[in-house]
Amino acid sequence: MPPTPGVPSFAVIPGAQVHRVLDGRHEEVVRLIESAYRVHGGGDTVNPPSYFLRFPDRPTSRIIALPASLGGDAPVDGIKWISSFPENVAAGIPRASAVLILNDPATGYPLACLESSIISAARTAASAALAADRLTEGRDRPRRIGFFGTGLIARFIHQYLAGTGWSFEETGVYDLSDEHARGFAEHLDREGDNGRVTLHNGAEQLIRSSDVVVFATVAGAPHVTDPAWFTHNPLVLHVSLRDLSPEVILAATNVVDDIDHCLKADTSPHLAEQLSGNREFIDGTLYDVLTGELKIPDDRPVVFSPFGLGVLDLAVGRHIYDILRADGRLAVVDDFFHEMRRYG
Repeated sequence: MPPTPGVPSFAVIPGAQVHRVLDGRHEEVVRLIESAYRVHGGGDTVNPPSYFLRFPDRPTSRIIALPASLGGDAPVDGIKWISSFPENVAAGIPRASAVLILNDPATGYPLACLESSIISAARTAASAALAADRLTEGRDRPRRIGFFGTGLIARFIHQYLAGTGWSFEETGVYDLSDEHARGFAEHLDREGDNGRVTLHNGAEQLIRSSDVVVFATVAGAPHVTDPAWFTHNPLVLHVSLRDLSPEVILAATNVVDDIDHCLKADTSPHLAEQLSGNREFIDGTLYDVLTGELKIPDDRPVVFSPFGLGVLDLAVGRHIYDILRADGRLAVVDDFFHEMRRYG
């Protein structure tokens, strides 16, 4: 029996396929992310608040739902379902796992389920690379980078910076786990072209010796509290969102991806809002930077705090789906949609 007209097929896209599509295409993914930011800034998205599923018996763990709708040239609806279970690391498996569901905007039917931990890491890293490029325009090109936190996200951010033309004379590494810090440093040495790789004994030493600081931790509350550590005015890619005290935030130029999304859930900017009683310390969004509405001063540290928008995952996921479909490589699940007659 032929497929019901108007009902799309349903495909499952495993992580191996996701990796093959994205591997080495850093500049292409950054352009995708920039386009999604522009569509979002132009108002052609729906990106409601994320929903956090928490567990009384597992307080460090959570699963987050990010529903979204992306307009523009490649419209798609969908949801990312991503878990964070920090205790996984001790068991030798990654902290985060995720799937992404894409829905057809015309019928609402799901088009595909994609393994999404790679998509999530790639869109986060591409966002950081885009921000690093645009937020340092007009400044001297940073030559020293420091990574605080050395997991999957740090590795992807390093790859996306290198893949979009960045090089550094020195790369600093610090992690609360000496084993993880050494492992990341060894990874950087194997990758090459990272200049001198330095293992630091503490956060202050890492921050003071870096022109770009990447926070990619699992911190649930601020642990970097002294604004004096940032008086050399670095760019801070505050990807993990909860590392910096309100005092550090209030002493910086602050750029976020979306103000309403970022200032909630006890992120560092949210705590700064609670302390100051207003949002005046937020200078603007990355969209404002992309459109030239916001110029970045060079006399203060610059902190980019991206909450992470579901529309970014949709943009990357739709791109992967379209490439695999065009190449005839979609793994379609036959008869996934079964009850297609209104009265049986």
